[in-house]
Amino acid sequence: MTPSASTASTVSNQQVSPRAGGKPVIAVVGLSNRPERASYDVAAYMQAAGYRIVAVNPMYAGQTILGEHCHATLQEANAALAQEGLRISIVDCFRKSSDIPPVVDDAIAIGAECVWMQLEIFHDEAAAKARAAGLKVIMDKCIKIEHRMGNFLGVL
Repeated sequence: MTPSASTASTVSNQQVSPRAGGKPVIAVVGLSNRPERASYDVAAYMQAAGYRIVAVNPMYAGQTILGEHCHATLQEANAALAQEGLRISIVDCFRKSSDIPPVVDDAIAIGAECVWMQLEIFHDEAAAKARAAGLKVIMDKCIKIEHRMGNFLGVL
């Protein structure tokens, strides 16, 4: 499936509400503990840029990645953040396109404000569901690249 022109990722200039240090909390779904993986590199960059990163990957649940406790699910991660008075704003997806629908369901369930699908990741039906639930949706774009370019797409 290729992204259609209408879903390829245009977002309004509405801001995602800041949650930590004036910036949104980013849950990285599929974050690897291996530095050579794109998910690790992108998360490390965003963390260095001052964003709070939350690791979500059932394979590494209970471990520490980039100094953060890794959670098995978005719900678990959001519950842990709630104890700090925070919540997940952006769900950054490092999963194959076919795995996106349940991630979107979870993002809706926790009250996330944005679902961000990395390069070459898109799912029109899941995106439509997220938008219908009031979430901003960005597909087929790298959050690190967009941040470096200063193109925050109304969410960073």
